[in-house]
Amino acid sequence: MKYTVYILECSDGSYYVGVTNNIDRRFAEHQNGYSEKSYTHTRRPVKLVYQEHYQYVLDAIAREKQLKGWRRAKKEALINGREEDLPGLSSSTNSSQSRNCSE
Repeated sequence: MKYTVYILECSDGSYYVGVTNNIDRRFAEHQNGYSEKSYTHTRRPVKLVYQEHYQYVLDAIAREKQLKGWRRAKKEALINGREEDLPGLSSSTNSSQSRNCSE
């Protein structure tokens, strides 16, 4: 089975990160407002802007958690294919924090 980690861009410009075993079904659920409690329900329409595929669910879940912890600028670099910018975007603007932070 294939698992997909995905990023949606919502109508308000925010990003939603998720994981699924069926990207077509899950995207349709987001787009159609499947759950009123969903983050994306009031932020439709949504646009699929990024996806990665994994063989193992635990790898996909770990990646989803990692991406959810990223700042907006770092997510945008990933979405736009600017992988070379990712290390620089991991740094904190506070120098004391950046010495103690690893990502």
